Amino acid sequence: MEITGFFTAIIIGLVIGALGRLVVPGRQRIPFLLTILIGVVAAILGTLVAGLLGVDDTAGIDWIELFIQVAFAALGVSLLAGTYGRRR
Repeated sequence: MEITGFFTAIIIGLVIGALGRLVVPGRQRIPFLLTILIGVVAAILGTLVAGLLGVDDTAGIDWIELFIQVAFAALGVSLLAGTYGRRR
């Protein structure tokens, strides 16, 4: 992975993680870096699932792939917000 790919993954993770947090109702008490990590993982998983479904390469914006990525991010935020909040 090149350095530009690394920074691109962080930026995409930030956007996907933030969208995932917006979808989940209520306040999530998880750190900002954990949100980025959730977003990066959700972006990778969403791309893999979109590839398996055959919707990863469409003309224009890949709305279905983006929806899958945000759904994974929302799931990750929900799960980690519940477990992270209990530990403190």
